[in-house]
Amino acid sequence: MDYTVLAKGIALAGCAIGAGLALIAGIGPGIGEGSAVAKALEAIGRQPECKGDVTSTMLLGCAVAETTGIYGFVTGLLLIFVAPGSFMKMLG
Repeated sequence: MDYTVLAKGIALAGCAIGAGLALIAGIGPGIGEGSAVAKALEAIGRQPECKGDVTSTMLLGCAVAETTGIYGFVTGLLLIFVAPGSFMKMLG
């Protein structure tokens, strides 16, 4: 029996499942950044004179949080476009 076709199918399925799971990583930064902006607006509403400090700190925090989503997105793209070709070369 030729198991090469089965092995290729399993490799492609693993890449697809991994890419889907990696792209779910975009949900966390979205929720976190929304919460951070809401709290920053609340703080500015309570003390309008601290607007500059709160805004700059919030933007820095959102930028750091966004890197998690970007890492997940890049990982998903690699699993969709790069990894299947590598696996197909290895399996022959």
